[in-house]
Amino acid sequence: MMLFNSRRLAAAMLLLAGVGGAFAQSYPTKPITVVVPHAVGGTTDIVARLITAQIGNGLGQPMVVDNRAGGGGNIGWGSVARSAPDGHTLLTTEMSFTIAPSLGTKQPFDPKKDFSHIITAAAAPQVLVVNPQVPAKTVQEFIAAAKANPGKLNYGSGGNGTNTHLGGELFKREAGIDLVHVPYKGAGQVLQDLMGGQVQALVTSLPTALPHIKSGKLRALMVTSEKRSTLLPDVPSAKEVGLPKVVMDFWVGFAAPAGTPQPVVEKLNKAIADALNSPEGRKRLAEQGLEPVPNSPAQASKFVESEMQRWGAVVKAAGIKAD
Repeated sequence: MMLFNSRRLAAAMLLLAGVGGAFAQSYPTKPITVVVPHAVGGTTDIVARLITAQIGNGLGQPMVVDNRAGGGGNIGWGSVARSAPDGHTLLTTEMSFTIAPSLGTKQPFDPKKDFSHIITAAAAPQVLVVNPQVPAKTVQEFIAAAKANPGKLNYGSGGNGTNTHLGGELFKREAGIDLVHVPYKGAGQVLQDLMGGQVQALVTSLPTALPHIKSGKLRALMVTSEKRSTLLPDVPSAKEVGLPKVVMDFWVGFAAPAGTPQPVVEKLNKAIADALNSPEGRKRLAEQGLEPVPNSPAQASKFVESEMQRWGAVVKAAGIKAD
């Protein structure tokens, strides 16, 4: 009986694989919607539009970016979790997706079970920037000033539990300094106040900060990578200044609802990877300070899991709660 049941299970799996393979051959049959759970103009949105513009033709159907901001990302994440698992609705994931499960807020979906991760796609280091009026010209000088004046220097963020908040907390912890956290309601607001001098420091993605660094409105003290960025060759890396645990990336990945046929996931993975590896794709990513990460679905899933563990530990250590 056990042998009979095993054979029935194996036959069923082969049948499903055949159905999935046939579906993948005809997929996609209509435009693909890519849900970005953040506002237009942010780094995630920029990367999503850059990549989808490259791969739409390769799949034979257009890819349409749909910005569904709100709820700290939950509105966009939830809408994709409830979508049909047919590969025609995708999601962009990034740091906030892996931070949210640790913040203690109730989510109407399971972030670990309700998504099938396709690829990590692209990544860029974060960068520690300060207002040019801050006397510190190097990260070492900034740390020394913070140690000499505990609780008197501050850093801004786009809100409690955001990637800018967690990046600031990680830097603060590893540098052994006491900085006051000033949360805002969005990355745009904190950038404006940083340039205006209302807050003194910010840890944000390189693509977000780069135009303001180039214009002289912000001063970069450190990139959160193992080596210097080619776009900021005069700015030291976190590893170089003795803060190897502050090495972290701002990354953007793609996911589909759980239950999407594996052949479809693989087809999407190949299409995105091909776009990332094309000369035009690499050129456009590099212009934003991004590097392609054309990994496999299994590697992407493992990476998301490791990011959840990493940021969960930071959230717990800092006692962070969502607003």
